[in-house]
Amino acid sequence: MVGIKQYAVLPKHIPFYLLRPVRLLRDYNRVNLRADVIAGITVAVILLPQAIAFALIAELPPEMGLYTAIVGAIIGALWGCSNQIHTGPTNAISLLVLSTLLVSATPGTPEFILAAGLLAVMVGIFQLVMGLARLGLLVNFVSHSVIVGFATGAGVLIAIKQLLPLFKLKFPNHNLIETIEGIFVHLPEAHFATVVLGIATIVLIVAIRKINAELPATLISMVVASLVVYILGLDQQGVAVIGQLPRGLPPLTDIPIFDLRLIAELSTGALAVGAIGLVETAAISKSISTQTGQRLDSNQEFVGQGLANICSGFFSGYPCAGSFSRSAVNFKSGAKTPLSALFSSAFVVIALFTLAPAAAYLPRAALAGVLIVTAYGMIDQEEIKRVWRGTWRDASIMVVTFLGTLFLHIEFAVLMGILLSFAGYILKTSSPQVYEVLPDDEFKHFTPQPNKRSCSQLGIIEVLGDMYFGAAHHVEEVLLDHMGKYPEQRYLLLRLHSVNQCDFSGVHALEVIVHSYRERGGDVFIVGVRDSVMKVLKATESYDYIGAQNFLVQDAAIKHLYYRVLDPAICVYECPIRVFKECQNLPKPDYTVQIHLHTEQPNGHIDTITPEELWHSLHNGSPHPYILDIREPREFNKAHIPEAHLLPLPRLLTDTPELPHDRLIVTVGRSDRRSKRAAQLLLDHGYTDIQVLKGGMVAWETENRLVAVKS
Repeated sequence: MVGIKQYAVLPKHIPFYLLRPVRLLRDYNRVNLRADVIAGITVAVILLPQAIAFALIAELPPEMGLYTAIVGAIIGALWGCSNQIHTGPTNAISLLVLSTLLVSATPGTPEFILAAGLLAVMVGIFQLVMGLARLGLLVNFVSHSVIVGFATGAGVLIAIKQLLPLFKLKFPNHNLIETIEGIFVHLPEAHFATVVLGIATIVLIVAIRKINAELPATLISMVVASLVVYILGLDQQGVAVIGQLPRGLPPLTDIPIFDLRLIAELSTGALAVGAIGLVETAAISKSISTQTGQRLDSNQEFVGQGLANICSGFFSGYPCAGSFSRSAVNFKSGAKTPLSALFSSAFVVIALFTLAPAAAYLPRAALAGVLIVTAYGMIDQEEIKRVWRGTWRDASIMVVTFLGTLFLHIEFAVLMGILLSFAGYILKTSSPQVYEVLPDDEFKHFTPQPNKRSCSQLGIIEVLGDMYFGAAHHVEEVLLDHMGKYPEQRYLLLRLHSVNQCDFSGVHALEVIVHSYRERGGDVFIVGVRDSVMKVLKATESYDYIGAQNFLVQDAAIKHLYYRVLDPAICVYECPIRVFKECQNLPKPDYTVQIHLHTEQPNGHIDTITPEELWHSLHNGSPHPYILDIREPREFNKAHIPEAHLLPLPRLLTDTPELPHDRLIVTVGRSDRRSKRAAQLLLDHGYTDIQVLKGGMVAWETENRLVAVKS
């Protein structure tokens, strides 16, 4: 009962991931059986020599490579996600395993072999936890440049290290420099027959691939080399051979899972192996899915890789991952489901029982030749060129990872590359693009136009990126810099269409900007706020602080600001440019005198009069109010109030005429913004009975006052 209760409280997705084999076998379509079997046989032909060769890269017994190939492929297929990916030993992971194990044990010792199994279990647990915690998306934050740099460095290391068995040289070497120096120093000691056999293997592989790329060149070359050793008796003449492989299924190993000292020593390497394995596997599965159209679940794939490594460790194997070469062959051979990987394992088991004695004549030099060819294939020159021609961040990550792989501990180099990927992502997201935009020539889109002058009253800023704690300060600084650069712009329109997330730091940055603009008599308006951002603004009460009226509809924002917020007097008398569509028909002043207006609107109280009140005063009052129209002549001629006296604002500013002191003076503009300036000016000159027509001529005509005259 306790077990049932514990199972019940598990998150629903965990049983779903763990029961993947049930769904896979239940939904299997027998129509795919023939294609899966053929693909399985094809992959097994490649897998058999690869498994032995890759185990030798890690300086582990050849059978450990075969055990890893069998167990990894079965478990990875049953619990993984991709239909074509093939899990097992790989060259890059094998090299990384060797680097990790050298810290704890000496190759060839029982401790070294047990440490390899423990490392696989640790890697598997890390990957399994990642999958069950649904952290598969984290693999997207590791730059592909890390894989390119690591694969290139690993290829160089593998090729150089395999020169030792190719020449049958033995000398102490702990790093790349020592290995290269030792090869040159001890080259005269090379074993002639071994060298010839190894080089001949390389030539044969290349020749077969030239003749027919579909032939299993690796397997053929290894068979030929074994026959040569057997016929000529080269094993008796000093040519090193693999030796007979044990027959049987992968045995269960007693892994030292409670050895805390060993776990601590392997922990850094386990993280590196696990991370590279996941990134490699994800890259392979994505590459194939783009051609098959399969929808992938990266979390399920993480679970599959984790269980494959755990089982591989307990069944005498070492860490495994998805293989680029075998997965590609599996796909090209027509594999339809993950069962093709199961069939490949079955054929390797059969070969292990039937062909194990033949390994007694398999020369180590031939395997070195195979690995040198494989290492050369790891250096993807086209991909390196593409990364190099890309961004400087990608290029630097690739170079650092490559050099680190060559000259540092490989696991440290890998983790350093991954950290650089995260650092590059953080650097990029913490500095989102924040720039001024202006309408294009057709007034349809807002685009950056650095060579075009902006509006003297309104700045329009686009924010491309999230406003989270890492980016909020950058956004705030850019906006404040813009504010300092354009002190005459009292208003700001923020376009937040590309802001998907905003935390409290982003909210605080917005409030700082709003406060700064309001302090100098302006305001901030916002368009394009996404629902996720609006939710945060309302929850933090920032929405109320900014004001509901300041969140505008995108298509009507400029029109609203032009007619209700911006000062037309500045547009007419001071601004020589016409930024917005609404500016195009602005009247041009008929005066040569340069007018300079204060950007601040009058803040003191000025009495207003409504169109209805003015209409009644003109018809019933005595004396009639003195109507002072301060617009431009062109505006006045289109429509004005009878009895209105035209006195454009520039003349009022430069030479105030004598007006009646014994009558109410009503200033009239298009709206009431220019007329407020005029009213304040008259008050400053001693006039006391001043009112402003509320809403100006726009309001007057809206109420259909018949006395409005057009001429």
